[in-house]
Amino acid sequence: MEKSEKLISAAIIAAGLTLGGFFPGYYYAQTHARSVTVKGLAEKDVVADTGIWNIQFTVSGNNLQSLQAQIGTQAKEINKFLLSQGFTDAEIQIGRIETNDLMANPYRDNTAAEASRFILTQTIVVRSPKVEQISSAMSLSNELIGKGIVFSNQSASYFFTKLNNIKPEMLKQATENAREAALEFARNSGSKVGKIQNANQGVFSIQPRDDPNAYEASQINKLVRVVATVEYMLQD
Repeated sequence: MEKSEKLISAAIIAAGLTLGGFFPGYYYAQTHARSVTVKGLAEKDVVADTGIWNIQFTVSGNNLQSLQAQIGTQAKEINKFLLSQGFTDAEIQIGRIETNDLMANPYRDNTAAEASRFILTQTIVVRSPKVEQISSAMSLSNELIGKGIVFSNQSASYFFTKLNNIKPEMLKQATENAREAALEFARNSGSKVGKIQNANQGVFSIQPRDDPNAYEASQINKLVRVVATVEYMLQD
């Protein structure tokens, strides 16, 4: 095959690769003067290793002293429940009490004096590697409502903190996929893959594994993704 024919063939293949996006093997390629730029994708399923559960509860009334005793009793009840679910004292943090006096609000309604004047709010935070236990305990926490505890907010966030442990393996896989793309291109264009001209490891991203529309931190199961970009010289 003449050199001009090789170049025409390479241009046609490059156009097809660019329009086609990623191959099933997680890569794509595009050509430059005498080089080819390829992208290799690596993905890995991971499970969150740290969970943070925020439990916010509220009491209201007109007797501040009575409310302080009431919310203190409720905090102990929640703490007892958390210990029964397998969490330790070191994993449970009890926050300070926030007090809201409706009569201190200059924009209060005229009926504020007739309603509950004080609103006391307290937050308990559970931080633990027992992510499955957090999820399970949240579903069971409704039993505390029967004891008069009013939750103003409950939310859990799950994090994967061991990204550095899997980076080398994933970069190796992404680079191998990128090289396979270059070899595939070279086979179809009558060229040979030469030295690396440029390389970029890309950015690691952590996404929800099962629901792409979900907030990543709300999901225990996650998908780590990285795309490596490598430019190889082409040889005849």
